Amino acid sequence: MATAEQIKSLIRSHSIADSEQFYSVALQVAAHEAQQGHGELAHDIRAIIDRAQRERKPKLIGVFGELQGLVLSEKSNVPKMALITPAILQNRIDRIIHEYRQQHRLRSHALSPRRKIMLIGPPGTGKTLTARVLAHELQLSLYTVQVDKLVTRFMGETSAKLRQIFDLIQQENGVYLFDEFDAIGGARTLDNDVGEMRRVLNSFLQFIEQDVSNSLIVAATNSPKLLDRALFRRFDDVLYFELPSPEDRKRLIEKLLAAFQPLKFAWKEVIAECDGLSHAEIDQACKDAIKLAVLDDLEIVSAGLLKQMLRERQEAKKGLKG
Repeated sequence: MATAEQIKSLIRSHSIADSEQFYSVALQVAAHEAQQGHGELAHDIRAIIDRAQRERKPKLIGVFGELQGLVLSEKSNVPKMALITPAILQNRIDRIIHEYRQQHRLRSHALSPRRKIMLIGPPGTGKTLTARVLAHELQLSLYTVQVDKLVTRFMGETSAKLRQIFDLIQQENGVYLFDEFDAIGGARTLDNDVGEMRRVLNSFLQFIEQDVSNSLIVAATNSPKLLDRALFRRFDDVLYFELPSPEDRKRLIEKLLAAFQPLKFAWKEVIAECDGLSHAEIDQACKDAIKLAVLDDLEIVSAGLLKQMLRERQEAKKGLKG
């Protein structure tokens, strides 16, 4: 049978709709049952989890015509509690959600909600996740614009494709994410700039300024220094994301390990091992540690095991830089 801590973790994660934590604890229960010789029960639990995870995958929504392959669309299932961010940034995100939900009150006073948002920060710090959270919390579809394909496949007609995308923004309410936005938002004064890209940027500036839809437009970039300064004036809000602080690292690991975490844990050493890693890298290290624990029939993830997985992420990062 599941332990008391596992049962409490299952109830707690279900009550806050944290499906990732719920499935993680459920897998631990399956591993515990297998260790007790209850192989059939363990198999049934894993089968239920596998089926539930398949069914909860984001549902893709078709984007047809000339934009097919350039705009990916889905229904997001990522709740706000999935974000581990500093309180000041969380408050900014909450404000966007609140203003959108209450936009009729703002419009009655000739005011507009925040709809055009710039997200800036290193890779893996939660920019794309934030777009998914906005879509989920506002019950809107998430449309991800494949900026790299837009530029490379349609050089010479990119502005025309942009117009079609903004027509879609007007016609279909949703959260529209322009990821790696610097591909089209680069400064017009850069030495390596070409006339076509200047026209693309000018078109984007014109389209976003004229946009009066009810959609959210979210532009995300890792390289704000490459952006044309004129872009910042077109956005209602600019949110800056950073690598997790020691406090955020602990919150993230506690959330991910759930009931796999022992009562005594070498937090100081583990948090120090996270130095320089992004949210996504810490997330992956925790999942790797859990997988090893499950495969070795362990009921907890020790600090030593997690530190080993974190060091692997550190080495991988060094390799990329080298």
